[in-house]
Amino acid sequence: MKDFQGTPGTTGGLSLRCCQFLFAAIALCVMVTTSDFSSVTAFCYLVAAVGLQSLWSLSLAILDIYALSVKRSLQNYQVVALFAIGDGITSTLTFAAACASAGITVLIGNDLDSCAHNNCLEFETATTLAFFSWFAVLPSFLLNFWSLASR
Repeated sequence: MKDFQGTPGTTGGLSLRCCQFLFAAIALCVMVTTSDFSSVTAFCYLVAAVGLQSLWSLSLAILDIYALSVKRSLQNYQVVALFAIGDGITSTLTFAAACASAGITVLIGNDLDSCAHNNCLEFETATTLAFFSWFAVLPSFLLNFWSLASR
């Protein structure tokens, strides 16, 4: 089967993994640097989800770099299945955490009008970056799933 850009072991796949990692890692750093994220369960869930997303994306980016450097194809059925399942799980967790955090951020900022006492800008930034990470994971998942289903 032809290696489409965005699938494992291609430069497109590596660039998607790097974007996923960068967005998730920056979201994690922004959220952890706030003093009161641990008081809200949705923000703790966001930290856990983007932490898992960043580890998953970094490990697969390293695998993509290795595959590109030794010119090896990663289009093995088991490898593509692992990538598709992992991307599906991490994308679902990241999306759910970003949605929950967005709801709490809207509650704090708009409904309770207590942004003066909270870190609303940091919460909004981390939530936005989590959505960006999810937008970068989605093509990876869809391409891996399509590659798996077309065999």
